[in-house]
Amino acid sequence: MSIKAVMSPEEISWALTRMTHELLERNKGTTDVVALGIVTRGVPLARRIAAIAEREGATLPVGELDITMYRDDLRRNPTRAPQPTRLPRPIDDKIVVLVDDVLYSGRTVQAALHALADLGRPRAVQLVTLVDRGHRELPIQADIVGKSLPTARIERVRVSLSELDGNDAVTLERPSA
Repeated sequence: MSIKAVMSPEEISWALTRMTHELLERNKGTTDVVALGIVTRGVPLARRIAAIAEREGATLPVGELDITMYRDDLRRNPTRAPQPTRLPRPIDDKIVVLVDDVLYSGRTVQAALHALADLGRPRAVQLVTLVDRGHRELPIQADIVGKSLPTARIERVRVSLSELDGNDAVTLERPSA
């Protein structure tokens, strides 16, 4: 297997700062905005975005959205035990910003939208992702992207975050021929 680094810790930090500024500009601040990190790696990314927003003088409430039981592949793929979804406040009539690490087929986002429907009725939903690797199977597009990374279907994008993995990196893994 070949592994290629595509984002360093500094590039991840820079991308998150830019993404946060885009988010603040798009929503004219954070009034009525709630960020929900999609479990697992979306959660620390959402927290980092909120910390950057706070340094800019904006408060961005952060929650955790577990989409495990909303996945459309539960019958085919074994999964981890569901974790609790934690909302920092009710989402009715709020702008909900879904945060995830990698956007690929769009199926995780579809599951997140189904989960949101059970939790309330947001005024709007936006999607923020660190890496968009293409190959969409559903008509879903991120509003804010840290890095667009064209990939082959056989490749895998791996996001490592210090909170979960001990270091920050984005790598592209390609199976050996």
